Amino acid sequence: MEIKRYSFQQHGDDRGMLVALEELKDIPFSVRRIYYIYDTLAGVRRGFHAHKNLKQILVCVKGSCKLHLDNGFETEEVLLDKPYEGIYLDNNIWREMYDFSEDAVLLVLASEYYDEADYIRDYQKFLEFVNAGGK
Repeated sequence: MEIKRYSFQQHGDDRGMLVALEELKDIPFSVRRIYYIYDTLAGVRRGFHAHKNLKQILVCVKGSCKLHLDNGFETEEVLLDKPYEGIYLDNNIWREMYDFSEDAVLLVLASEYYDEADYIRDYQKFLEFVNAGGK
């Protein structure tokens, strides 16, 4: 599985750091939705789904967390711990987020508005989707 890691340009001086993200420039799609996850308790796993069409960039803007990624054929564990680095998730990737640090804030940039019909929340149905050529 190829994991696409984006390193965003950092700007800084003695006042601090800034990262600016522009759709179709720094982000490889038009951004339709932005949300963030925080105050996740120790031992809690989030996600447990894939998407039929939606694409995402995940950035842990504070703290750290890990991602368990699965394309139906292989899995990979990814650490997000830099506020200037993001992971691109295509539509056909099962994702679970876990091992959040106490101060973690996970920012998600999504290519589509929220649509429950786009979610695959059952792992067996995800495997059927992938094996049927879902892309």
